Amino acid sequence: MLRNTIRNCSSKIATAIKSSPRGFAATPTETADAVVVGAAGLAVARELALRGREVLVIESAGTFGTGTSSRNSEVIHAGIYYPAKSLKARFCVRGKELLYKYCCDRGIPHKQLGKLIVATSVAEIPKLENLMRFGIANGVEDLRMMEGSDAMRMEPELQCVKALLSPSTGIVDSHSFMLSLLGEAENCKATLSYNTTVVGGHIEGDRLHLHISESKELANNIVDSPVLPQLILIPRLVINSAGLSAVPLARSHLIYPMPEDGGIGVHVTIDLSGLVKFGPDVEWISGPDDISSFLNRFDYSVSSDRSARFYPEIRKYFRNLKDGCLEPGYSGIRAKLCGPKQPPQDFMIQGEDVHGVPGLINLFGIESPGLTSSLAIAEYIVSKL
Repeated sequence: MLRNTIRNCSSKIATAIKSSPRGFAATPTETADAVVVGAAGLAVARELALRGREVLVIESAGTFGTGTSSRNSEVIHAGIYYPAKSLKARFCVRGKELLYKYCCDRGIPHKQLGKLIVATSVAEIPKLENLMRFGIANGVEDLRMMEGSDAMRMEPELQCVKALLSPSTGIVDSHSFMLSLLGEAENCKATLSYNTTVVGGHIEGDRLHLHISESKELANNIVDSPVLPQLILIPRLVINSAGLSAVPLARSHLIYPMPEDGGIGVHVTIDLSGLVKFGPDVEWISGPDDISSFLNRFDYSVSSDRSARFYPEIRKYFRNLKDGCLEPGYSGIRAKLCGPKQPPQDFMIQGEDVHGVPGLINLFGIESPGLTSSLAIAEYIVSKL
């Protein structure tokens, strides 16, 4: 059983502080070429390192992939759900192609299982047909509409009146994928600094100055008191890919999350060990303080009584699901850029033309299909530099 809590961020993104703060005269200063904030940017770090950049990855946790990157369904998405010409559609379709090739070439565990999107009533068939049109417009060329009887022959426990088959959907071992990205980045001389947090920044002489502190200093910080940097880092290029803390790092405000229709429902996935998972559902959380975001201080526990919400949803298509057969799994948090009753937002890749800060690229709202899209996002960013 998978719970997915959602953090939302306002669509108004503030830029880094544009005045030089006083009182840092005694703080050590270092220069750098390319800095990637957050190990969620491993694909970008690898791509930059392969192109000969000297890359430093700054990660607030003790290792990589402890947040959103490791708390997802590990699905390789086909590119069906997203509006045509959106970044999500473009990067998902391209990223799927790159990811399958990457995994095949390096022996990373993955399977191209295919996916059935099912209509459990006649009233849902028009929605299914719309999804097919979306997918075709996005360049997903292998979609096939099926009668319910054909789908139920494929999955005998399934109940539906019609289904959309997506053969190119799959699953991947996300940890092995991230470990491979890390290894290739390090082989090209990229450096990772764990337990290190970017706590702020300022502009001085047309260069972005990052305020760096050990994460333990941030953890011990008194609420509402400023965190003094232990290092000022002056890079030529900054990629803000800090995941859930990317927006707090850029100084925007948090708001309450999206309504239920922001998700895609309680669906079925299978992991590489053959275990069946149902989810996610959605639980709203209000925005914690910025320090909690930086240090990934979220409650990821899953209460066993949440299963009561899952059974009626699952039985719409698996009617024979027995009481008491679900067990709590894990939860994750999505980085959302849309507010209550607002339509889903696209990925936001924000450069100097938007915020006016030289050498800074912000990655906001990299939720699903972020894992599938990661190599394509990295390819896009580096091609623009």
